[in-house]
Amino acid sequence: MKPSQRKVMAQHMVSNRNISIKLACMAFGISEKCYRYQAKLNSENAEIADWLVKLTEDEVDWGFGLCYDYLRNVEGFKWNHKRVYRIYCELPLI
Repeated sequence: MKPSQRKVMAQHMVSNRNISIKLACMAFGISEKCYRYQAKLNSENAEIADWLVKLTEDEVDWGFGLCYDYLRNVEGFKWNHKRVYRIYCELPLI
């Protein structure tokens, strides 16, 4: 189970069952730091997702590699491949 799923379950227990944060974190095997962490949303992530959706709609047989190469070499974006791949995997492209 992903840590993000365990975090959601711990948050549910704290809010609905009045269990302390410390006890919920111990029960689900996450640190309190993980429980309190708030990800910073970046506006570029939406732009990356839009590009990936557009490319996969236009070029149906393109996978991640061709999409990334196109964005990097043709469009000139300098986004990190790991970041683009993470967003690519989160999208319902198939």
